[in-house]
Amino acid sequence: MARTRDPAVRTLLVERAARMLRDREPLTLRSLVAGTGVSTMAVYTHFGGMDGLWMALRQEGFTRLAARFAALATTDDAVRDLTALVAAYLGNALDHPDLYRVMFDASVELEDLTAADATLEYLVQAARRGRDDGRFRRGTDPLELATQSWVTGHGLASLVATGPLPRRTLDGGASMLTALFIGAGDRPDRCRASVERGWPPLGEEPGAGH
Repeated sequence: MARTRDPAVRTLLVERAARMLRDREPLTLRSLVAGTGVSTMAVYTHFGGMDGLWMALRQEGFTRLAARFAALATTDDAVRDLTALVAAYLGNALDHPDLYRVMFDASVELEDLTAADATLEYLVQAARRGRDDGRFRRGTDPLELATQSWVTGHGLASLVATGPLPRRTLDGGASMLTALFIGAGDRPDRCRASVERGWPPLGEEPGAGH
């Protein structure tokens, strides 16, 4: 008889695995369940084994990113909103650096590719609004501009959240996006104001100034 899956146990194991990655603990079948009150069989019941757990971890990274995007307010300034999405992408990577690494491990399949692709769609929609509102040139491809914006955020995240550069490097993200959006046709003065509204002080170390 098939074992009943308990969503709470699944969440517990995913959260524990993410915490172990964060703390640099060896992630094995036995170490995962140690102290949780569940047996190793639970990993097979909920994930089919450790390979399935890795898939779930990769999916969890995109799930948290989607939740972060969904929490953002949509305004009448598409350039500000597109900037805020890139900043949220970086914030997610900074908050969950180990999940961020797993998100882009192409050797691990995703549980739901469509749900992961949907995160990019947030940026595509903002870029499309910017084009339709006349901020970007009429011939601008929203997918291309969204991808370029994502690449800007991904490069910074890879070098700061999971790489060697100091957090203050993120301060340059606003100027990178400004150059990208001006190149796509936005007016320089208006673009700078919109990007400034959408870009939080990511370069500050946590707790700085307090």
